[in-house]
Amino acid sequence: MAWVSTAPLVAAVSNAGGLGIIGAGQAPPEYVQEQIRQAKLLTDKPFGVNVMLMSPYVDDIINVLIEEKVHVVTTGAGNPGKYVKPLQDVGCKVIPVVASVALARRLVRSGIDALIAEGRESGGHVGDLGTLPLVPQVVEAVEVPVIAAGGIYDGKGMVAAMALGAQGVQMGTRFMSAQECAIHPKVKECLVKAKDRDTVVTGVSTGHPVRVLKNKLSRQFEELEKKCAAPEEIEKLGVGRLRSAMVDGDVEYGSVMAGQVCAMIKEIQPAGEIIKQIVDEARHIINQLEKRAVKE
Repeated sequence: MAWVSTAPLVAAVSNAGGLGIIGAGQAPPEYVQEQIRQAKLLTDKPFGVNVMLMSPYVDDIINVLIEEKVHVVTTGAGNPGKYVKPLQDVGCKVIPVVASVALARRLVRSGIDALIAEGRESGGHVGDLGTLPLVPQVVEAVEVPVIAAGGIYDGKGMVAAMALGAQGVQMGTRFMSAQECAIHPKVKECLVKAKDRDTVVTGVSTGHPVRVLKNKLSRQFEELEKKCAAPEEIEKLGVGRLRSAMVDGDVEYGSVMAGQVCAMIKEIQPAGEIIKQIVDEARHIINQLEKRAVKE
């Protein structure tokens, strides 16, 4: 969600009762601090920051998060172990994203507060397991709260995740269609038009697979992988392409990271309206299930 989940969207989500998360990506610490301070002007509710641990600025960004006393930090692409205590010392909850049981168990030993179990259906960097098999295995393996992510779009998905043992859900692609999301209008147009098979996972041979909407860039990735190009050559192709799509609107040669649920997006809505729909639907489904159980 780098270049996607910025202060206006984050504040709107938090104001509506969710937990907005700023996507730091590979941005420098000055940008991250600016986003945090802008979000603080827009909401008095808790919000968080997602840190990609492979970022060249990671140490400086962690210092910014400590200085700003951010409520929640989610992490990806690495082990946040050395940052856990300094963040927790200022009252921050640390919640890594995991794609396997082995990683979940390892990170729990570092003292993290919760985990996000993210299935292969999600947009961006993905693992091997789908959400349906991953979440209950992680729930069974650890004693900290587990949040489900990947392929969750509405109240039905939220209730399903809770049935798998999750304490909550994380949604990314759904909120790319929010009015407050600052991505380029061309990207939102692509999401609304997307069909069920319009995403593809690229870069599998590099060990860093990424789910994106199919376009000319994704076909270039596929051609390089068919030719068994070196991982370095394949990864070089993707440098800067996320920003090209999300900020500049290049939906042909930019990296339009989106999850498989993008085909369910039919309109652009305020973030608060999206959250209300999700929660109302989840409550309705739970009530119906309870009534059915009583009858049986």
